[in-house]
Parts: sequence; C-alpha cells; structure tokens
Amino acid sequence: MPTQPNKTLATFPNPHPANRYTITHVCPEYTALCPVTGQPDFGTIRITYVPGPRCVELKSLKLYLWSFRDEGHFFEDVTNLILNDLVAAMDPVRCEVAGEFNVRGGITTTVTATYERAS
Repeated sequence: MPTQPNKTLATFPNPHPANRYTITHVCPEYTALCPVTGQPDFGTIRITYVPGPRCVELKSLKLYLWSFRDEGHFFEDVTNLILNDLVAAMDPVRCEVAGEFNVRGGITTTVTATYERAS
C-alpha cells in the first residue's frame, strides 16, 4: 500500500530532556490550494523548536504536511494551524513555524507564528 497523507503527528520521547537544545526542520515541498482561485500554492515550511517531553517524528511530519496538498488555506491560517498542531502533539518549550511562500500575484509572503510555554 502506498504512503498516504495523514493529519496525525507521531512523537517520541525527548532523548535529552535535561538539556535545552534547538531542532530545526525545513520542508521545502509544501503545497496547498489557494482558497480563492483553487490554483496550487508552493512554499517552504521551517519549524524550529526547543523540545519539551516529546519530539516530532519526521515521517509523520512529512505525511502531515502532505495532507494540506488538496486543501484550500490562506498562508496565515496554515502557518498557525501547523504551529497549534505541533504544540498539541509535543508540548515544546518553544516553537516557531515560518511559512515562506512562493510568488502569488507578484508577491512573496512569509508568515511566522510562535509559541512559548508559560514559565
């Protein structure tokens, strides 16, 4: 059975929970549909986080991002959706999601959403 898109973000225990360190994932193959025109949108999703008790598993992240391919989303919406889903799955100390979207109408757009756990 071929791999299918999936909204589930799998995690694994942080192997060094006593250390404060940063993980960055760059996903240059993000695609979705423009919710106004239905035409494809392309971009790079950059995820940077300081893990709490869990880290995101990469294959599930790939399938999760792939799940947006046939959906219509505004850039601002999808960037915040991704952040919220990652925070819910991992409970990170800090997380930032930057969507760097390709040209649409002669304009490139970058949307950055951040989360920081209350002290």
